[in-house]
Amino acid sequence: MASVVFYFQVHQPFRLRRYSVFDTDRHYFDQLKNAELLRKVAEKCYVPATQTLLDCIREHRDRFRIAFSITGIALEQLQAHAPQVIDLLKELAGTGCVEFLDETYHHSLSFLYSRDEFRAQVTAHRELIGELFDQQPRVFRNTELIYNNDLANFVSHMGYEGILAEGADHILGLRSPNFVYRPPHSKIKLLLKNYRLSDDIAFRFSNRSWPQWPLTADKFAQWVSQINGHGEVCNLFLDYETFGEHHWADTGIFEFLRHLPREILATGENDFLTPSQAIDRYEPAGELDVPHMISWADVERDLSAWLGNAMQSNALHELYKLEGPLKDRGEVELLEDWRRLTSSDHFYYMCTKHWSDGAVHRYFSPYESPYDSYINFMNVLDNLQSRLRNGEDRIVVE
Repeated sequence: MASVVFYFQVHQPFRLRRYSVFDTDRHYFDQLKNAELLRKVAEKCYVPATQTLLDCIREHRDRFRIAFSITGIALEQLQAHAPQVIDLLKELAGTGCVEFLDETYHHSLSFLYSRDEFRAQVTAHRELIGELFDQQPRVFRNTELIYNNDLANFVSHMGYEGILAEGADHILGLRSPNFVYRPPHSKIKLLLKNYRLSDDIAFRFSNRSWPQWPLTADKFAQWVSQINGHGEVCNLFLDYETFGEHHWADTGIFEFLRHLPREILATGENDFLTPSQAIDRYEPAGELDVPHMISWADVERDLSAWLGNAMQSNALHELYKLEGPLKDRGEVELLEDWRRLTSSDHFYYMCTKHWSDGAVHRYFSPYESPYDSYINFMNVLDNLQSRLRNGEDRIVVE
């Protein structure tokens, strides 16, 4: 039997407005643009995709199960600008067939720079998931699937029983991502993304030059069935925007999603599990040692998308230098602005890679160049430092 673990990532950053070195306005974020983009993605993806999943669960009852990891700042924006999506997600939660995972509230790289801030953001995220969906997550998913042994050990001590990571070839070697593993010296269980099958949907679905185009639900189900006898889980980890945003509705992506559960279940040899159910059912096939950081980004599966050049390193270093003074000051607005600046997107926009992943970076960036992104970010950070020095904000954390 192959158990399919379907997990969807939902994230929308607070994008910065154009901010010059002469600007003194403390309103850094382009609220109109952020609201406009959120509503557009909700219309194209979040509403139709969530309704499709809800229909699938109602059709197959408890035989179809899925999971979501939704950043706190995405949930904030959905509550403000697309509350119908929150209502649909609550309906999903009410079916008992959907699991919500934990991650950093602000989709940050905080584990790399500050364990205290990492813990604070994860705790804030857990509280919001409990408030909205009445769940206490057992499984953790770090920003961009950034992972190593140290992270696994840390979140295990925070009480998590499972963690997700990329099934990168250079860490698996000859082993398969289609088993549960465990890190060295830890009891936490590790679920690895099957990136080949996941990327067939996420990146290749609408590519007419791909030899396997068109990808149909029955064809994909056959590929999943090939895992039988060679693995126990098929972890399909996808950006939720795959459905309707990256692949538009006219590609047939929603019909594919609607028919996929039926086709996978049709053989009677496969089932669907949430991440928690997968770690409960399956014992680790072995130990997987990941001493260095990996991620699900780009062909390298490393940190180079956010830390690949001097601009990114400098911006992150200067940002986290402010953490201690900001927290000592205890001013709510300052701290929240700073935390919104920790979102990994701001540093992704500064990436200067120009090989196979260059087009991907350009697609997501609102800037004309990585250098424009860096200058804009540092102008904002300079103003934040001025506010910190001058003590202008009045609301204090109690």
